[in-house]
Amino acid sequence: MAKPKNAPSRRITKKELRLSILGIFEANPSTSLNYKQLAARLTVKDDPTRRLITEVLRELADEGRLAEPSTGKYRLAADASRTTGLLLMNPDGTGTVRTSNGTEVLIGPRSLSHALHGDTVEIGIHRQAKRAATIEGDVLQVLERTQREFVGCIYFDPDAIRVSPEGSTLPYEIEIPPQATRGAKHGQKVIIRIDGWPERSPSPQGRVVEVLGAPGLHEVEMHAILAEYELPYRFPDGLTRLAEAIEPGITPQECARRRDMRGVPTLTIDPADAQDFDDALSLQTLPNGHIEVGVHIADVTHYVRPGTPIDDEAAQRATSVYLVDRCVPMLPEHLSNYICSLRPNEDKLCFSAIFELNEQAEVQNQWFGRTVICSNRRFAYEEAQQEIETEQGDMHSEILTMHRLAQQLRSRRFERGAIAFERVEVKFDLDQHGHPVGVFFKESKEANQLIEEFMLLANRRVAEFVGRELSRRRELPFVYRIHDRPNSEKLAAFRTFVARFGYSLEGRSDRQIGRSMNQLIARARGRIEQNMIETLALRTMAKARYSTNNIGHYGLAFDHYTHFTSPIRRYPDMLVHRLLALYLEGQASANADALEAQCAYATSQEIRATEAERASIKYKQVEFLADKRGQRFMGTISGVTSFGMFVELVDSQCEGLVALRDLTDDYYTFDEESYSLVGERTGRVFQLGQQLMVEVYRTSLERKQVDFRVVGIDETQQAHGGRTKPQKPSAQPKGRASKGKGTKRR
Repeated sequence: MAKPKNAPSRRITKKELRLSILGIFEANPSTSLNYKQLAARLTVKDDPTRRLITEVLRELADEGRLAEPSTGKYRLAADASRTTGLLLMNPDGTGTVRTSNGTEVLIGPRSLSHALHGDTVEIGIHRQAKRAATIEGDVLQVLERTQREFVGCIYFDPDAIRVSPEGSTLPYEIEIPPQATRGAKHGQKVIIRIDGWPERSPSPQGRVVEVLGAPGLHEVEMHAILAEYELPYRFPDGLTRLAEAIEPGITPQECARRRDMRGVPTLTIDPADAQDFDDALSLQTLPNGHIEVGVHIADVTHYVRPGTPIDDEAAQRATSVYLVDRCVPMLPEHLSNYICSLRPNEDKLCFSAIFELNEQAEVQNQWFGRTVICSNRRFAYEEAQQEIETEQGDMHSEILTMHRLAQQLRSRRFERGAIAFERVEVKFDLDQHGHPVGVFFKESKEANQLIEEFMLLANRRVAEFVGRELSRRRELPFVYRIHDRPNSEKLAAFRTFVARFGYSLEGRSDRQIGRSMNQLIARARGRIEQNMIETLALRTMAKARYSTNNIGHYGLAFDHYTHFTSPIRRYPDMLVHRLLALYLEGQASANADALEAQCAYATSQEIRATEAERASIKYKQVEFLADKRGQRFMGTISGVTSFGMFVELVDSQCEGLVALRDLTDDYYTFDEESYSLVGERTGRVFQLGQQLMVEVYRTSLERKQVDFRVVGIDETQQAHGGRTKPQKPSAQPKGRASKGKGTKRR
């Protein structure tokens, strides 16, 4: 994998090379290749890596993973075509199994062998499909059944009781024995657990574990979304009482053990409706003229000790979940909103990162440790923003100084190649019954950036302190927040796509690409295609995750980065606090394997929480449009598929489908090369970025889906500057609804 000219010096590791080589052979199970052919496929040109390819091939042959039918030529061994992995179901009824080396294998509906979403399965890889770069296989046996619960409506038919699951992860109806209904009534929404799949039965068998209530009710639907993604919506019996028994414990003895910051001007800035204030900032001018900024984080781990029921529950949840109307907290409310929350005019225990900065916001000295603080003022973002703009108000001097320093930090970060992904946040006005009566958008302003930059500074400096300074003496396992470089093929596809809109993405090094991406996003701001380009740019990037293996954070342009600043709502931050305290005291290293397992689990829980958040937004978008059938809106084509096109409404970002069957003015075919729909008779083209007038045609709350009909087309308006011939973007955004949280997800 040759690095481009000017790219940072990074040689591919042996482990990465093994995975890449196995991936190539699994994609081509009957093909024999030598080291030169593999080097060409991997775009490797340097001799050391070519020699490493030869070494890896010999090792894989010795392990029985590869066969050597002729000297120097290798192919996948017969037994190696059998492998194991986790089955994930797709919306079209197919499944995907990701193998241990990252290869994705497609399983057709008839090849699932009664396997369910989340099952660990053994599969046989048998061929490369006609679809480009798709490997196909069969489920040979189910090794471990998932214990997953599903949500659906229960129906009592004369010949059977069945539940039709919601979502796309279970394409079967579940039969429920009469004694296992838990008193549910016909049509109610329930949570079920699958017990087994009787031989010769077309359906799995399960039981009702909880009755949620009538579909369509706000509380029922929010609980159903949480249950669908296996997220809790209540704490176990007794846990709340345990939390309420915890005392603040801010005694003179405890304060004496900590750095006392109670005399330093301190403030918090949070959303207006926030209850859990987990970070505060302090500011004072030092005798040498430098500015001391303290980043103070709630000392959750002082109250929540490892192995206790509250810690076990927090580890299981791993994150708070933010649905459209609520926060489902990681910690019981008594801890998150009272004991640990940095409320104004109350002494609070913190874990702090304190920085001495010069006038250019450059760190001269730093200190990490436990403190006691007292916040002077609680600001909402809007209040802090007003003080920045008017230069007046309570603590305006501190806020303006922090603002000036934050903007310098921000400017340097972008100079290093950080990417400015700042999505508009979709919010709903809800009535007393939870019904959406309006949609509005929240944008990040300077007050948000003030908090973001100091949180990023603390996260980066804590990671550097452990990963660089302390690890010089001995290797110290740590929790990093990592973000890999984007896949080169996805980046090339994105370049091709944006060129259709008159944009370009220049550069080869990380810094050059980051700067060019920022320029592109800035140019698109305020234009029709802005949201679509930002969405696809995000999808071009790798996903950030937690790991003990630090590879840096590409999107932020940091070599070291962690999550230290939100322990009230993220379990990895609690782990970071415990590890930092351990290492500051010079104690023994943590168990690296156990820590990596916790990182992987926290990442998976974060993904589930994000999906649930999006599902709640999507549900409210459908509900918002449900009483607007027949009304017309301007929209932008945000995705094109073989079954129709997705259109996002300009004024609300609600998204719906124009099904191919509802385009009645012509016979349209899907042009796979350009991701467009082309009319056979008229030659009319529908493609990404094009604006349309659409009418709300159908809505389905059960499927969280809106169907539109096209009622107006501006034939002269094409997203690519008036060209009518379909171009080849090679990639496309799909339907989605997102709710950005800025630095909270970085």
